[in-house]
Amino acid sequence: MTGLPLTQPLDAGGLQNLLQAIPFAKLLGVTATTDDAGRVIAHMAFAEHLIGNTRLPALHGGTIGAFLEMTAIIQLIADMERPGLPKTVDITVDYLRSGRPRDTFARAIVAKHGRRVANVRVEAWQDDPTRPIATAHGHFLLPDGGGARQVVEKDEI
Repeated sequence: MTGLPLTQPLDAGGLQNLLQAIPFAKLLGVTATTDDAGRVIAHMAFAEHLIGNTRLPALHGGTIGAFLEMTAIIQLIADMERPGLPKTVDITVDYLRSGRPRDTFARAIVAKHGRRVANVRVEAWQDDPTRPIATAHGHFLLPDGGGARQVVEKDEI
């Protein structure tokens, strides 16, 4: 648990405060902002401890997977009428290319945000958003009252 009460919708500053309260997010160096449409853009700053393959060097797959899952959860929290912590039901990660030793970004597209379950797709990229290094697709169990605060439409990728 974060120790932060999730009692009202979070803006970009609230999301940043939430991430700072999560030790694993701090370890990964994850921060988040929102764009004009309210979509979360997550950022994972490069750090040497994130390298999994020192010969390439390449980011560890676990850090990329965790970053994708964290981005999905952050987007769901940002979209909730009454924020709470979504629980991961399942998540599938597709690694498309090596994560190079540089900053990584991600955004989530909520395909369906129901009252109890949400379906989310996430993409992570480094230099070019049109060349993702990994994608994920997951289902999340929403807390009571965790329905969307606005109609969320399926977004194009």
